Amino acid sequence: MSRVVTGKKPNILFIMADQLAGPALPAYGHPLVKTPHISMLAENGIVFENAYCNSPLCSPSRASMLTGQLPSRIGAFDNAAELPAQIPTLAHYLRTLGYRTCLAGKMHLVGPDQLHGFEERLTTDIYPADFGWTPDWTRSITDRFSWYHNMLSAVQAGQCMTSNQLDFDEEVVFQSVRKIYDLAREADDRPFCMAVSFTHPHDPFAVTPDYWKRYNHNDIDMPAVGPIPFDQLDPHSQRLYRICAMDQYRLTEEHIRQARHAYYSAISYIDDKVGQLRQALRATGLDSNTIIIFTSDHGEMLGERGMWYKMSFFEWSTRVPLIVHAPEQFAPRRVSQNVSLVDLLPTLVDLASGEGTKPDLAAPIDGQSLAPLLRGEETGGDNIVYGEYLAEGATAPCLMIRRGRFKYIFCESDPDQLYDLQTDPLELDNLAGQAAFEETRQTFQADVLARWRPAGLKQSVIASQRRRRLVYQALLRGKYTAWDYQPYRNASQQYMRNHLDLNELERTARFPPPETPAPDFVAGE
Repeated sequence: MSRVVTGKKPNILFIMADQLAGPALPAYGHPLVKTPHISMLAENGIVFENAYCNSPLCSPSRASMLTGQLPSRIGAFDNAAELPAQIPTLAHYLRTLGYRTCLAGKMHLVGPDQLHGFEERLTTDIYPADFGWTPDWTRSITDRFSWYHNMLSAVQAGQCMTSNQLDFDEEVVFQSVRKIYDLAREADDRPFCMAVSFTHPHDPFAVTPDYWKRYNHNDIDMPAVGPIPFDQLDPHSQRLYRICAMDQYRLTEEHIRQARHAYYSAISYIDDKVGQLRQALRATGLDSNTIIIFTSDHGEMLGERGMWYKMSFFEWSTRVPLIVHAPEQFAPRRVSQNVSLVDLLPTLVDLASGEGTKPDLAAPIDGQSLAPLLRGEETGGDNIVYGEYLAEGATAPCLMIRRGRFKYIFCESDPDQLYDLQTDPLELDNLAGQAAFEETRQTFQADVLARWRPAGLKQSVIASQRRRRLVYQALLRGKYTAWDYQPYRNASQQYMRNHLDLNELERTARFPPPETPAPDFVAGE
């Protein structure tokens, strides 16, 4: 039933989880989590072992990924910062290359443009599109907003029959599977790029009993690094500890085990969704010519170091899975080079261009194409990843460079952090301040100051926050017009209607379509 056409551009199915830490997957070494479908993608695909988000927070990470640009370049500082409509995204570029583009699920786009190059969205988003979650760096760090994370996700972790997040992801997979069948049935023969973005395993940590029962509760592992006393935490972690009210509840070992159990179960839930999407590709014959990319917007600390959620540059917060499955094109392999989500735009442009002419990029990007690495070529690249955190819990830009084996974290109000991830993968030994590594630290610091000019960036962030707070308060007065995406369903064109030919509708809606035989019975013979 294959629909592969020799020389036809590949379809692209881009699957994104939310808050899925790379180290939590068996493809990255986790011994307990069960993900047969994702593991199959990894076994037959290319696994990027050191892939990072460029901002450990939902909206800026996704905006950065879509545009190939760091958040500071496009003003996407936090979860209430607008991605300007004039900035080209990977969807815009793929449309210029003849692709049909479609988005289902979460992308956490803020502002009135809720498409950003996608021709259609199949669902609304799960989070608001307005400026209501704008941080305020001029306020005290102890002055919490109501929308900040808190520890209820951990102390209430466990089983449920349904939830807000389960409702959302069930809609996402239903609409996505149906769309795959539509793509196979419709006459439009353009290649497609379909982004399917789920909200699990993002907190709150609650799953249905069938997924909970996939794990023996007593087998759930505890964090590799236990709680670090507050006065020994780095200043940014101390700020996150305060804004997330991590001292509001006394977390017991059972709380932690419950939360981790639910998180692992939610990963298995996402794995099943991956399986449903792959089954739809196989059933329609689209699988042989479809590249599958699986990733996440950021990670989850999950109790490591006594910390939860994301918003920091430690590995569980910022290292994400990145798997490219295209066995018809690329031999399976594992890639150790440092890469990040801003590399996806130029990569998809390369893959979608094939042997044709690539479009000129209309804006400078911060990523590099991974296509040579997919082909197994030695790139001789810089092996560098850049990261920014410019949202709640910070009082000044937190900036990260991962180069080779080292990770450097800079914030003008905090002591520097420098880790050798080859010898210290748990990030327990801060090399900054040690004489043997002073030259390395100075080199990294010089790179940060030259690339970002942190003092000026801080003022830009504060000015943006001030503008957005005013706009948000103003728009709440009088008639309120929401920016949240409203999926359009034209029921007058669905199923059977009298302006349609019944027989033709039934034939074309069936996949594969049956042949219509010529009449072979004549009355009176």
